[in-house]
Amino acid sequence: MHARPAHGWTVADLAAQAAMSRSAFFARFGRIVGLPPMEYLLAWRMALAKRLLRTRELAIEHVAAQVGYGSASTFSTAFARHVGMPPMRYARTAAVA
Repeated sequence: MHARPAHGWTVADLAAQAAMSRSAFFARFGRIVGLPPMEYLLAWRMALAKRLLRTRELAIEHVAAQVGYGSASTFSTAFARHVGMPPMRYARTAAVA
């Protein structure tokens, strides 16, 4: 998931990559990382998105695509829910700081 954040990962895909059953992977991932796999993936994607937004080099739709979202609107909704503000406001705030 780190190397391919835009991939449409599922727990089954991640378990297959780890050569484990879904249930064993889910349990072990949560125990080691402290978060369920999909929650961790969301956090990873949002961390990448924040970094991309701080550079202000890409339009929102390009940031969305790079972090695994099919549209700018679904990305914006997920970003705002996770970060607490829309991506454009985050980019402006980060540019000022």
